[in-house]
Amino acid sequence: MMSVNNLSKATMWQATTACDPAYDGVFYYAVKTTGIFCRPSCKSKVPNRENVAFFSNADKAKTAGYRPCKRCRPDLSIKNYDPLEFILEDTMQLIESNYDEKMSLHEIASRIGVSRFHLNRIFKEKTGCTPRIYLEKVRVKKAKELLLTTAFNNTEIGYQVGFQSMSSFYHAFKRNTGLSPSQFRAYYSGNTTSQELE
Repeated sequence: MMSVNNLSKATMWQATTACDPAYDGVFYYAVKTTGIFCRPSCKSKVPNRENVAFFSNADKAKTAGYRPCKRCRPDLSIKNYDPLEFILEDTMQLIESNYDEKMSLHEIASRIGVSRFHLNRIFKEKTGCTPRIYLEKVRVKKAKELLLTTAFNNTEIGYQVGFQSMSSFYHAFKRNTGLSPSQFRAYYSGNTTSQELE
């Protein structure tokens, strides 16, 4: 089994520049200019060698004052980390927890810690839709719940679930359900099942 004690700094640097996952969990590298530490497999930009420090474990990097990278998550104690899976999960969780807020793709991406382009591409690759479309779907799902469980009118519901205008609410609702909010309420009131809310 590989141990950091058997590795030279040259070997660790080579593993870092090659983004070699075989060394994940064996050592961590930190970048002095950013204050962040990573797994050797991290796909972030290769730092300048003189700005890099190596650590045998994540706790030592934290003790030295470095923050864990949001892309490769060296603070998680799992050997094989798929950053794309975690970016996807974090994005979905962020959207589902904050669907009622005004959120641009730029803001979502910066809160997740990746670029807008990167987030859009990963999300579409993994789910078949963009974060913006996913946000719309979550809002419409919440609106459907409110239409069937409250006496709020369409305008109140539209703003409550995060739409910035009534026209955007109506268009999104019809695009996702085939019905207007009023038609949906009239059709499903009294005979809804949990499956129909999906």
